[in-house]
This record gives sequence, C-alpha cells and structure tokens, in this order.
Amino acid sequence: HVQLVESGGGSVQAGGSLRLSCAVSGHTYRTYCMGWFRQASGKGREGVAAFATADGSTYYADSVKGRFTISQDNGLNTLYLQMNSLKPEDTTMYHCAAVTGSCMGRPGVAWYEYLLTPPRDEYYYWGQGTQVTVS
Repeated sequence: HVQLVESGGGSVQAGGSLRLSCAVSGHTYRTYCMGWFRQASGKGREGVAAFATADGSTYYADSVKGRFTISQDNGLNTLYLQMNSLKPEDTTMYHCAAVTGSCMGRPGVAWYEYLLTPPRDEYYYWGQGTQVTVS
C-alpha cells in the first residue's frame, strides 16, 4: 500500500520560495504518474504539476509554468516541488498524488485529468497535504 506524506509548506512573502517534499513508501509498481494538486477554498482541485516516472517527462499548469519545478529522486522515494516567485494566489493546501500508469497514457486524457480523476483500472493515492501561505 502506497503512502504519501507531504512536508515543506509554510508562510512566505510574495516573491519568496518554498520547496515541498512528498515522501513515498510502499510502492510496488514501476510506472507512476506522480504530481501535486491544490484546492483553494471554494474552488475545485487544480493539477499543479506532474512527473512521469517512466521517462521523466514533466507537466505544468499554465498558472505555475516558469515558477514551479517538479522533480523526483532516482529511487522514487521523494517527489519535490520547488516553488519560486510565489504569489498570494498560490495560497492553499498542496497535496501529493500518485497514480499507476502514465500521465499521458490514455488518448484524449490530459495529464491533470489523469492525476485528479484516475481511470478505474489504475490505483491512485493522495497525501494529506501541506499548507502554503503567501502574503
């Protein structure tokens, strides 16, 4: 059973940086779509970034392109999200997610759809989240 535990959130001023970490344990599959999503109060979930373990491809929401960088250590033990040039609108809870399979493995399914609404024949796991506050 996969467990995801996020850390690294906190409070920063606009323009500052944070690095989120997601500790991964219990994984048994080789291929995952791993990523981060956020959900502000009163809004739907937003896929922030994803990392395809099969080939190292990365995907970003338009709102964070050029500011956030997703990466993973070689052992698939930790997923990172480096967040630079933070804005007040980035304030919310950030969750780590893992879905078996490929982020772009289903025709017509965008990476964020795959991450947030996984196919029924894939396993998916979400962490409890870490709060990011930008003022």
